[in-house]
Amino acid sequence: MKRTLVIAKPDAVERGLVGEIVARLEKKGLRLVAAELRTIDAETAGRHYAEHASKPFYGDLVAFITRSSSFVVVVEGPEDTWKIVRTLMGPTNPADAPPGTIRGDFGTIMTENLVHGSDGPESAAREIELFFPDLP
Repeated sequence: MKRTLVIAKPDAVERGLVGEIVARLEKKGLRLVAAELRTIDAETAGRHYAEHASKPFYGDLVAFITRSSSFVVVVEGPEDTWKIVRTLMGPTNPADAPPGTIRGDFGTIMTENLVHGSDGPESAAREIELFFPDLP
């Protein structure tokens, strides 16, 4: 089984969409391995978004993910679980996300796009270690 990280971001928690997001993951056949409602601190956010540190939107990205609680989840499934999650999420910009995807059904603006999913197996391993370092 392969694992990946999913974050229901502050806007999803604030809007009461965590249950819907988790339900979609589970209905797809993915299994929750670890989950925690937490406010992500600035240091962790900085490490999580390190590849964006030189980009002009980096400060806004960190401010958004740290503004209130997020629901951080490790899910497990078949090969390429990360791709399955990314497909369920839809494109980053909700305006481009088709109906039936999380962002297509519930998203309205790109800067608050409800969910994060690892973008590959290497990212998944790094992100899981960052958020759940004691997970076997």
